[in-house]
Amino acid sequence: MKPTPKKLVIGASGFLGSHVTKQLVARGDDVRVLIRATSSRRGIDGLPVDVRYGDIFDLESVEAAMRGCDVVYYCVVDARPWLRDPTALWRTNVEGLRGVLDIAAQADLHRFVYTSSIATIGLARNGPADESTEHNWADIGGYYVRSRVAAERLVLSHATKKGLSAVAMCVSNTYGAGDWLPTPHGGLLSAAVHGKMPYYIDGYAAEVVGVEDAARAMVLAGEVGRIGERYIVSERWMSTREIHEIGCRAVGVEPPQRRVPIRLMSAMSYPNSWIARLRGRDTRLTPLNIRLMHIMTPLDHSKAVRELGWNPAPTPEAIVAAAHFFKHARRTAKETL
Repeated sequence: MKPTPKKLVIGASGFLGSHVTKQLVARGDDVRVLIRATSSRRGIDGLPVDVRYGDIFDLESVEAAMRGCDVVYYCVVDARPWLRDPTALWRTNVEGLRGVLDIAAQADLHRFVYTSSIATIGLARNGPADESTEHNWADIGGYYVRSRVAAERLVLSHATKKGLSAVAMCVSNTYGAGDWLPTPHGGLLSAAVHGKMPYYIDGYAAEVVGVEDAARAMVLAGEVGRIGERYIVSERWMSTREIHEIGCRAVGVEPPQRRVPIRLMSAMSYPNSWIARLRGRDTRLTPLNIRLMHIMTPLDHSKAVRELGWNPAPTPEAIVAAAHFFKHARRTAKETL
């Protein structure tokens, strides 16, 4: 009797990757994870998984981890658009991915589920954009966005030219418990629920989704996702003011009241960026980072509903879970260290 194929999660120590791992384990799959030896295991601690150590640049470890697996969930990304030197972005998001794809194309996989980004979706002039909206803002998206677009195209090219059973999942800003790092948008919510965010950015809105729903979409894609297709994984469009109000009120904290227009934030970002450059430091308050806060347009996720059977819960529920995590769970974890 042949052994049951394993499910491999590359990048299981991350926010989305840990939730994908949990859901696979919960449904009884035989799960293997590939993480770096230096990565935190807080998100997957206690799970009955086969842990392999290595990274995407160690192709021997990738090939060994992929052996005996039928579905690979790729959850690795460098999401730091504020970096002064974009070399790291391209190295991880494109070059590191390329080696993994070449190995995956030679493996007998049922699916290769790639974590892409809604940043690869074009901007729509009328109504919400969808998967057919071609990317049209690379010139103003910076190196991070260009690396994500190039990476997704590389994945889909391997599907058409090398026979890789790849599916690209365009995931929006995820919220929920277990955001240990945290993510950039999660960090803003964390600051708000701890009373360290005295203002809200007026004009900052984005597509959002609960992390558990995003992970569920990934798992569904591993089963029935159409090869060579991409799917928008996002539940709704929300302003950060609304997000912070929901999160703060869930934990009994006054939400940020002072209004700072995003145009003012943009104006402040130029001298701040110049000063950081003179000091040889990175800063998140850059013109590009502020631009990425309000450049996207609303999205239509009906393709994922129709083809994957994905039915996401209202994201405010995940925002409440995230607020409780940031307010209580992270503090408890610190107290036990």
